[in-house]
Amino acid sequence: MVLIGVALAIGMAGYHELAGLSWIDAFVNAAMLLGGMGPVSPLDNDAAKLFAGIYALVCGLLIVITSGVILAPILHRVLPRHACANRRRLTEAINARRFAAPA
Repeated sequence: MVLIGVALAIGMAGYHELAGLSWIDAFVNAAMLLGGMGPVSPLDNDAAKLFAGIYALVCGLLIVITSGVILAPILHRVLPRHACANRRRLTEAINARRFAAPA
């Protein structure tokens, strides 16, 4: 939550200073980009467009990293159990074929 709050504050400050948006419009644009939706207000100058592009890339990476951190412990517990069960079934099938009488 702190990381998302910091990213939102940086986005708001960038949109307010570089694009000249009001604080509420800067909040909407930063929140929409952080949520993965895209900007709302059109940007007039090149500095604001450059900031918006870099901020969008950073927000996308932030979403991926945050998802990985949240899902990693869950997947770490679930996937080995599933893999062990499949490995056991595969071993049993191989052994059944190996020791079966020829037809």
